[in-house]
Amino acid sequence: MKILAMDTSNQVLSVALLDDKQLIGEITTNIAKNHSVRLMPAVEKLMKDVNVKPSELDRIIVAQGPGSYTGVRIGLATAKTMAWALDIPVIGVSSLEALAYQGILFDGIICPFFDARRGLVYTGAFQWKNEKLEIVMEEENILMTEWLVKLQKTGERVLFLSQDTEAFKELITEYLQDKAVFADKSFQLPRAAHLALLGEDREAGSVHTLVPNYLRLAEAEANWQKKQKEKADS
Repeated sequence: MKILAMDTSNQVLSVALLDDKQLIGEITTNIAKNHSVRLMPAVEKLMKDVNVKPSELDRIIVAQGPGSYTGVRIGLATAKTMAWALDIPVIGVSSLEALAYQGILFDGIICPFFDARRGLVYTGAFQWKNEKLEIVMEEENILMTEWLVKLQKTGERVLFLSQDTEAFKELITEYLQDKAVFADKSFQLPRAAHLALLGEDREAGSVHTLVPNYLRLAEAEANWQKKQKEKADS
C-alpha cells in the first residue's frame, strides 16, 4: 500500500511517501514560509523523485491539528482535494500524536506540545505500550502551569517534545525537577513518515466529514460567538 502523508499544522512542513510501511521518501523543512505556496510543489517533487504517480496512491494521511489555524486548514484542504480527485481514503491524525511518536524509545510519559501563546499550550500525554502509542491524558488547550501540575501528580518521568521547548524549559524544570527529560533538538520536529505509520491501519470516514481539530476556537470566531450570546441575553 502506497501512502502519502503531509503535515503543515505548524512551522514545519513535512511530506512523506511510504510503500508497505517502508519509507521511500520524505521532505521536511523548518522555515517560516507560507505553506500554501510550498506544499504542492513539495508533494510533486517528492513523488517525482521516488517515481510514484498519483494514480498509484492508496490513501492520504494528514495532520489534523492542533496547531496553526491557517496551517491546519491548508493541509486538510490539500489532502481532501487530492483524495476526492483520486477517489481514495483520507485519514486525519493528531499533530500532537505524530510528534509523540518521536519518543518511541522512551519508557515513561511523552508530552508533545505547541505554544498557543499567552502561557497556553496545545498538549496531551502519551505512552508506548505493547508497541502501540496510547494516549494517557487527553489533548487540551491549557495553561502550561496547570498542565505541569497534572504531570507532577503522576510522579513519572516525562519526555518533552516541542519546537518551543526552550521557551518553557525553565518553567518545566521548576515544576518537575529531575522528572523532566528534554529530547535532543533533532527529535523535536514532527515527521510526516510518523503520520503515515500511525494512520495506515485506521478506518477512513467520508472525505467531507474530516475536519480540523483546533482544540479551541479562533479568536475572531470566539469573539463573534460571545457577541451573539450577549445579544441573545439582552
